[in-house]
Amino acid sequence: QVQLVESGGGLVQAGGSLRLSCAASGSIFGINVIAWYRQAPGNQRELVATITSGRSTNYADSVKGRFTISRDNANNTVYLQMNSLKSEDTAVYYCYFARGSRDYWGQGTQVTVSS
Repeated sequence: QVQLVESGGGLVQAGGSLRLSCAASGSIFGINVIAWYRQAPGNQRELVATITSGRSTNYADSVKGRFTISRDNANNTVYLQMNSLKSEDTAVYYCYFARGSRDYWGQGTQVTVSS
């Protein structure tokens, strides 16, 4: 089992920044997908960013150039640095790990951007 706990969400003005953290615990050996997703009210959950074990990253077009995903293997933590935030970034942000066919999700952290 893998436990994921997100933190760092909150209320921020448009143009501001937040850094989300995802602390992982449990059996994280063999995790081959790490990502951040988000879900706004009335919308589907969408992929925001991914990072591989080799630290290659990919981003949704809507966040490219503004968000950065990173990982600290020593502390089993994944980060999402969010800059130049926009009102449309308002959502619950979820950390996601996968190992083979098994998915693991955090409880989510709310990010609200006021315009």
